[in-house]
Amino acid sequence: MSQNIRVRFAPSPTGPLHIGGVRTALYNYLFAKANGGKFLLRIEDTDQTRFVNGAEDYIEEALSWCGIKIDEGVKEGGALGPYKQSHRSELYASAVACLLDKGMAYRAFDTPEELNALRKDAESKKQVFQYDASTRGNCRNEFSMSSEELVQQLESGAPYVIRFKTPETPENVVFNDEIRGEISISSAIVDDKVLMKMDGLPTYHLANVVDDHHMKISHVIRGEEWLPSAPLHILLYRGFGWAPPKFAHLPLILKPEGNGKLSKRDGDEGGFPVFPIEWKDPKTGNISAGYRENGYSPEAFINMLLMLGWNPGDEREKFTMEEAAAAFSLDRIVKSGARFSPDKAKWFNELYLREKPHSELAQELYKLAPSKGVELSKKDALSIVNMMIERVSFIGDIFNAKWLFSTPSKEDFAIKMIKKKWKEETASHMSDLSGVLANIEVFSADTIEAEFKAFLESRELGFGQVLLPFRIALTGAGGGPSMFEFAEFLGKEKTLERLESGVKNALEIKVELST
Repeated sequence: MSQNIRVRFAPSPTGPLHIGGVRTALYNYLFAKANGGKFLLRIEDTDQTRFVNGAEDYIEEALSWCGIKIDEGVKEGGALGPYKQSHRSELYASAVACLLDKGMAYRAFDTPEELNALRKDAESKKQVFQYDASTRGNCRNEFSMSSEELVQQLESGAPYVIRFKTPETPENVVFNDEIRGEISISSAIVDDKVLMKMDGLPTYHLANVVDDHHMKISHVIRGEEWLPSAPLHILLYRGFGWAPPKFAHLPLILKPEGNGKLSKRDGDEGGFPVFPIEWKDPKTGNISAGYRENGYSPEAFINMLLMLGWNPGDEREKFTMEEAAAAFSLDRIVKSGARFSPDKAKWFNELYLREKPHSELAQELYKLAPSKGVELSKKDALSIVNMMIERVSFIGDIFNAKWLFSTPSKEDFAIKMIKKKWKEETASHMSDLSGVLANIEVFSADTIEAEFKAFLESRELGFGQVLLPFRIALTGAGGGPSMFEFAEFLGKEKTLERLESGVKNALEIKVELST
């Protein structure tokens, strides 16, 4: 493909970046890298009423954490900037003047109250009001005013917007979507959109077309929610006399269950994030969870997003960013919505977690320990990682196993396990086992396991009769790593101490259950 591939991600700084937006950025980035092109970050900040302090920095930090590198942008610079729309006002004013001169745009003086009255009147007739060729003659604009009235309005400084003039005679606007193929939409559904607001700032429709042209964007890869706007944008390109870029409209990321687009509420209700990194609302102070803070690695997060709407054509699911760029193409993007799965997201994190060097994970565990109120040596951190890493989705999950770090109290014991597995003869077995363990000189996992098996054989006992009660006595829980490795980690003295206190706790609980 041509080396002139230029794509952009153009978010508005109105709040945190949804994972759907991150996926859009990712697909743009991968398409650029796959074709030797450039990836641009453009900040669309012309809607000052919705501007949120800190949102722009949040967007840049989120993309950086994800490993999405920007070639041209506000901080990176570039020959076709500025890359913030609020700094490009002259371009938009010139573009509007061009359309006005061609008769493809017009001034409209309708007040919000007047427009609202027209909508209510249409509703009373069970209709939907649309500002277009069929209604503009009944509104307050250049077409419904005499030339004298228009001059009077302009000289008096009456506020107005600039609207696009849709074709008088409806036509089918036909274009090829790189994902969906040929699309034909009647211009009859396109209304006379506002291009320039009363405050002199452009709307999205004007600004994105003007910017994409002047920034030489070759492909507009965006969410399918923008598909209904495509005919207007193509008509605008035609009005300016510019060749449009190629379009690709991405499928939605759907709720885990039910219908509709994945939302923050779905995340709140399901207990999973919908933002890449944590967001603190500057107005309310409310904090929304992020994948980074929830313990996901950026590689796992990006891999998960990659597979939400794209497939490589084979059975592979795991990709580094470099591998994804080498394999990525728009024709492998699916047309239908991609259902988000919190469990699959965790699976990806487990995949990457298992592959990390244990020494690196131990360092992470060691650094996390103080925030969890745990004192931990680097040596113990490595031992714990070696035992637990196959049993957790996130490194922080290890701290949920409190018995790793301190002797469990009676209140920590799993009552259901004791009720089911602690038999009348169990305490006696534990006492005998304690004697065997006390006589082991080299207290290693291999030696402990060999002596344990010999103990079972000599008394003709099954594993279940002794191993699970042994686990309960030392941990208070019914699951965990190899008990032989855990005993070695504790050491002989602590193992025997826990075994004694554990038996005592279990017996007390057993008595309480019987009364």
